[in-house]
Amino acid sequence: MTETEQIRALVTRLARLDAAETWEDDLNPVQLAALDYLSRANRFSRAPSHVAAYLGTTRGTMSQTLKVLLRNGYLKESRSEADKRSISYTPTLKGQEAAGRSTALSHAIDGLGKDGKSALWQQLSAVLSAMLVANQGRSFGVCQSCTHYRATGSSGFCNLLKAPLLPDEAQQICHEQVPA
Repeated sequence: MTETEQIRALVTRLARLDAAETWEDDLNPVQLAALDYLSRANRFSRAPSHVAAYLGTTRGTMSQTLKVLLRNGYLKESRSEADKRSISYTPTLKGQEAAGRSTALSHAIDGLGKDGKSALWQQLSAVLSAMLVANQGRSFGVCQSCTHYRATGSSGFCNLLKAPLLPDEAQQICHEQVPA
């Protein structure tokens, strides 16, 4: 096995162990991943297609996943005033609590210390960026690190969407994000 294959196997095993640990109560790992994304996404990035793109699944599969989360009280649904076909999901308090649970992987990463976490983040970010380029995927970065972001007082402004950002949104994931 090459070093590249060993690293891939290690990353895959970490992801599977983390997913297996999150299988609790009435949530499966995919549902929890959707909740995690939605709890970190800005209001412009909460449509089923955005969640599907972030998690690398189909819109149909994600729509079914979101319907189950809605039915079980983890999400609330809202429709666009401009286009009633456009649906957006926001985690309820129950959904936020589920998404915020700590895992053994989180604790292990915390154990690396500041320098170890920074180095790991940089290396994994580089791998993710290369994969996104190869697969023509979106970066889904935070607003504050986007070319379209403009700081304004306590929040910000999105020049692409021509919309003011709420105070927390500068640190949230955006579907339209283009790294600065």
